[in-house]
Amino acid sequence: MAKAMMTLRRAAALGARHILTASSRVVPLRHMSADAGAAMEKIRAAGLLRTQGLIAGQWVDAYDGKTIEVQNPATGDVLANVSCMGSRETSDAIASANSTFYSWSKLTANERSKALRKWYDLIIAHKEELALLMTLEQGKPLKEALGEVNYGASFLEYFAEEAKRIYGDIIPPTLSDRRLLVLKQPVGVVGAITPWNFPLAMITRKVGPALACGCTVVVKPSEFTPLTALAAADLALQAGIPAGALNVVMGNAPEIGDALLQSTQVRTITFTGSTAVGKKLMAGSANTVKKVSLELGGNAPCIVFDDADIDVAVKGSLAAKFRNSGQTCVCANRILVQEGIYEKFASAFIKAVQSLHVGNGLEESTSQGPLINEAAVQKVEKFINDATSKVFLITISMHFPPNPEGMY
Repeated sequence: MAKAMMTLRRAAALGARHILTASSRVVPLRHMSADAGAAMEKIRAAGLLRTQGLIAGQWVDAYDGKTIEVQNPATGDVLANVSCMGSRETSDAIASANSTFYSWSKLTANERSKALRKWYDLIIAHKEELALLMTLEQGKPLKEALGEVNYGASFLEYFAEEAKRIYGDIIPPTLSDRRLLVLKQPVGVVGAITPWNFPLAMITRKVGPALACGCTVVVKPSEFTPLTALAAADLALQAGIPAGALNVVMGNAPEIGDALLQSTQVRTITFTGSTAVGKKLMAGSANTVKKVSLELGGNAPCIVFDDADIDVAVKGSLAAKFRNSGQTCVCANRILVQEGIYEKFASAFIKAVQSLHVGNGLEESTSQGPLINEAAVQKVEKFINDATSKVFLITISMHFPPNPEGMY
């Protein structure tokens, strides 16, 4: 094993020797705008295009009337203008969640379970509209978006059942005249801060267990992908989740975050995102001694040894690196390939990458959607420039759409 590790060649996504560059531009985009328009109409017809925040069961504008644009990263088109909320709206959402906590937590586990199961059923019934909305605002291919809807809904299905199984414990006492019992109770209001790369699943994965055990929630979705969160919240109301049990505020991230951290009524912070922000949230939670649940950025290698099956290794590496256009916390940051298999693997991997089709996620042929925004594009360009300044490169081509406004 030690000898094998000594012969590994290090390549960041094969970046030490292979960098992907755009050499040909195909896929006309004119009809894609029409597709996007038709998708938006389908979403509107289903009643799932919400642009206001959700506080105490009411859809409300930002108190100062400010809005932010939600753009389609594939085209740069503005999909909607949503309320840009801040500390005041967040404080009201927290107060609503705290007030509702006392009634929601008193319901039986079976009653909460039924509401969560209904929410699951409604998400599955509207999975096509939710997937379209996700592709429009986040960019991932429609097949991936449909997969996320099913994945996200599965958390609600699971925790709808687990709601009925929040058991206590009986502990053997140390004294004969004592009985030791453990009763599990909800902590209170949960502040959930979610990322843009999985705009539905990261919400259901946090909100599902919180509601199941009797907590209430204030969700702050990413300002880049708030529409999916708002649509999911609308379905939660339809499912019978009571007003105030689930609140959604979006917009000014620092203000919203500070309001959640400073509130003594918020008892838990759950966050998925960067390590830097996670550290700030952990530090900010100390003053009010909140529970903290963090899922932070990864730094994952993909390792291929000489005895690997080439086809399996290429397929696995491709999925590890290119899922969601490389925008997940578990995407491979580098690929380490053992000397004896390197050339065969590199050749097969390059061929597989060349078959990927970059474009608008609404197109059936697209396997790689755009990056989320211009900052993400610049970050990747910085990595490429850094690599090209330091190492020998063999460039290969991929197909990109002829769209200067998209985040490609």
